[in-house]
Amino acid sequence: MNPSSAVAGQRPAPRAPRAGRTRKRGPAPPAPVAVEPAREAGPLTRWWLARLPASDTWTLGQRNVYILPSRSGMAFAGLLLVMLLASINYQLNLGYVLTFLVAGAAGVSMHMTHATLRGLTLRVRPPAPGFAGDPARIEIVVTSPGRARHAVVVRLHDRAGGVDGAAAIDVPAQGQASATLALLPARRGWHAVPPVVVETAFPFGLFRAWSVWRPAARVLAWPRPEQPAPPLPAAQPLTGEHQAARLAGGSELEGVRAWRRGDTLRQIVWKKVARSGELVSRETASSGGRELWLEWSAAQGADAEARLARLAAWVESAERAGLRYGLRLPGQELPPAHGDAQRREALERLALFAG
Repeated sequence: MNPSSAVAGQRPAPRAPRAGRTRKRGPAPPAPVAVEPAREAGPLTRWWLARLPASDTWTLGQRNVYILPSRSGMAFAGLLLVMLLASINYQLNLGYVLTFLVAGAAGVSMHMTHATLRGLTLRVRPPAPGFAGDPARIEIVVTSPGRARHAVVVRLHDRAGGVDGAAAIDVPAQGQASATLALLPARRGWHAVPPVVVETAFPFGLFRAWSVWRPAARVLAWPRPEQPAPPLPAAQPLTGEHQAARLAGGSELEGVRAWRRGDTLRQIVWKKVARSGELVSRETASSGGRELWLEWSAAQGADAEARLARLAAWVESAERAGLRYGLRLPGQELPPAHGDAQRREALERLALFAG
């Protein structure tokens, strides 16, 4: 009984170190691989990127194109070493020929990979503004002054934080090709375009050539409109001076406004109703006399960002309805008007509001 109990008591003993070794295997690899290098490489990478000149045009040459063997190239170099050792060991003359022939082809491919990028010119087109949270399209135009270039990859350097985008293109001889990337601005305001990486592994994938470019362009993100869109505030009557100015304008008096009870069928603009699905009426001398003001004080919200989201929703609703509207923010005022220019100006003021 004692030996059996001793044996039984000894069985849990080896299990404890096994469990300990299992626990050590779990957390040990992530610590040095995932956490430490990220903290060490971050400041160095930011310092290096800050030293790059900001420009909307970037020409690739000997000074800014880098090349290193890829993983496939390192494996291929190991294979060449094995072939060389086997040829030496067995005194294979044909083995020497094959080894040096393949090594020469690899050396030529290195020059071809570097030459694929050398001489290219990259240019970024001004990005169009959009709402925060929606992908902003960044178009990169690549120009080849000479021969055709194949398998050129253009991507954003930073793929974290909502940034995504990569495009593979072939640039024709003495022509251009466009690569469209996507940037996801999380907040309103100006956003710098992240550094762009242009790279290639053409023709055999044994070497990787790349260059890093820091564009000077910026993307403007408008406040994201509140969803669902709240109803528009009530229009205010025009003062005597404004009413006289509109009457003197003649054609300026004609416009559209939101449908109100009592409007006749002739006053309804049926074309706009068919496009937008909202009832709007034609504004005449008898129906004029009121204007829509989108005011900061009328936009009730928990904080400034909520108010800006509501004002952005009102701007979109007023523009869809074809109304003349103005914008009043603390310290600034946008006179009433309508059209795409008025919409962009109002949304830009909301995006850059710092109050």
